[in-house]
Amino acid sequence: MRFRPCIDIHNGKVKQIVGGSLRDDGNCAIENFVAEKSAADFARFYHKDHLKGGHIILLNPAGSPYYEATRAEALEALHAEPGDFSLGGGVTPENAQDYLDAGASHVIVTSYVFSEGRFNREHLEQMVSAVGKKHLILDLSCRRKNDGFYIVTDRWQKWSDVRLSVQVLRRLSEFCDEFLIHGVDTEGRQSGPQLELVELIAAACAGEGQCLFPVTYAGGVGSFQDLEAVRNHGKGMVDVTIGSALDLFGGRMAYRCVLEMCGGGTK
Repeated sequence: MRFRPCIDIHNGKVKQIVGGSLRDDGNCAIENFVAEKSAADFARFYHKDHLKGGHIILLNPAGSPYYEATRAEALEALHAEPGDFSLGGGVTPENAQDYLDAGASHVIVTSYVFSEGRFNREHLEQMVSAVGKKHLILDLSCRRKNDGFYIVTDRWQKWSDVRLSVQVLRRLSEFCDEFLIHGVDTEGRQSGPQLELVELIAAACAGEGQCLFPVTYAGGVGSFQDLEAVRNHGKGMVDVTIGSALDLFGGRMAYRCVLEMCGGGTK
């Protein structure tokens, strides 16, 4: 299990938010922390610890009056430490290469592939054609509903009809380099990880004595006990992102202790 850093940008600022509270209407969200430092500052900070494999997420849609400020922050972070971070938020085949050229290791996609609430294979193939499998991360962030976890899109505001399963993960792994999965119901709440979801991810990853593909889980980790639970339920194969709980963002978990426990994000 490796620690993967995250830089979430909303309304032009690096923030930690309650994920389920994000709304495009009014560009609002419940904020846990708003940083004074820039996204580039955080990128350089993580780079000093030789951390790679983290992600930068734009939390404003293209139509937002804050979008250009948010995008500019993201681009400055990519330029600051090329190759250290992937980038997600409004990525399409038309703009994906721009982000790779700016220094992103990968682009992260959800909404384009799960458009109109359902899986769009043609769109997925277009993304693979645009950037190649090795530069594509699929974000399968999900929320619980009835019989399982369903993928949500458009900054976690819209439900899809795709229920996450071992079979879905393994099938989609043929098209991408890795996955990012937020447990949206606990994102930013520090209320404990969704361990059933972590177990599902681990079951999909498990091969014959090896991890079949990288997956990063985010959502709810608020203590070192939670971190150990992700390690155990994920069988050591599921990487983890911690946001609001880190002392870097006003939380109670010491960043240095997290690195000692998890190790870095270098692949």
